[in-house]
Amino acid sequence: MSDVTRATITFGGKEHDVTKHFASVGHNSEAFTKSDDAATGGIAADRLRSIIERVERLEEERKALAGDIKDIFSEAKSAGFDVKVIKQIIRLRKQEPAEREEQETLLDIYCRALGMPR
Repeated sequence: MSDVTRATITFGGKEHDVTKHFASVGHNSEAFTKSDDAATGGIAADRLRSIIERVERLEEERKALAGDIKDIFSEAKSAGFDVKVIKQIIRLRKQEPAEREEQETLLDIYCRALGMPR
């Protein structure tokens, strides 16, 4: 019989076996002692917190940047530019020339097939 206790968590209404994630942590392990509050079950709480906080900061930056981009599009619209066309140009500039040419060719073929002038 194994001396490893089965560890499970319930997530999304399903029980998941997480025993393998704690296999290297024994009762005398340095990673899991009563005096070490920074680690729980072999998970370094400080490192995990740091990762989560970094992602949260980047998400806040992304939110701020999205607001800035929205403001620029509002400025463009106020200046009389068509925002849909500007967004299309931005998409085209991100493409490689060969990819852009291939899409243009397909668009022409599809339009002709439907009798739509370009």
